[in-house]
Amino acid sequence: MASRPMSPGWLTRLLPLLLAGVLALGISSCSAAAAGLNSFQSPDGRYAFLYPTGWTRVQVTEGPQVVFHDLINADETLSLVVSDVNSTNSLENLGSAVAVGEKLRRVVIAPEGSGRQAELVEAVEREDGGRTFYDLEYAVHLNDRDRHELATVVVDRGRLYTLAASTNEARWPKVKLLFNQVIHSFTLQI
Repeated sequence: MASRPMSPGWLTRLLPLLLAGVLALGISSCSAAAAGLNSFQSPDGRYAFLYPTGWTRVQVTEGPQVVFHDLINADETLSLVVSDVNSTNSLENLGSAVAVGEKLRRVVIAPEGSGRQAELVEAVEREDGGRTFYDLEYAVHLNDRDRHELATVVVDRGRLYTLAASTNEARWPKVKLLFNQVIHSFTLQI
């Protein structure tokens, strides 16, 4: 059986089909990586992060600048606190990851008289986008339940940003990877 020669335009007819297939595969891979997460950006474009699908933003008058919580498991929360620090300070000037983690534990998570106890489980320093972040993990003990919290902190232009995700200890194994994605998604954009 003799083969027929291909017409000279076969490649130009096949190329758009190949490109469409590659593009479709690339788009589906990107969306699968961020499946279950939505994007939030501050109104001024200063920072952004991902939060879980099915969570809703809650307006608060004092305290965190941004708060989200799960509609089904209402005690699962994500909050961003922005605090002023000396404009010449860097995160490293505030101390090591462990020192900053311990201070947050004592002052914010389980201050004396709060009835809460907290243990700093892990404190890790990482670099991202030319900035230093401290990723912190806590086990928090309340009178009626135990909780788990992940946080990331970064200093920029005289502000300390603390993004924290919290859940009850029973749900922690199910949401651990998701919470890590959320915490590591925090970026300063300008």
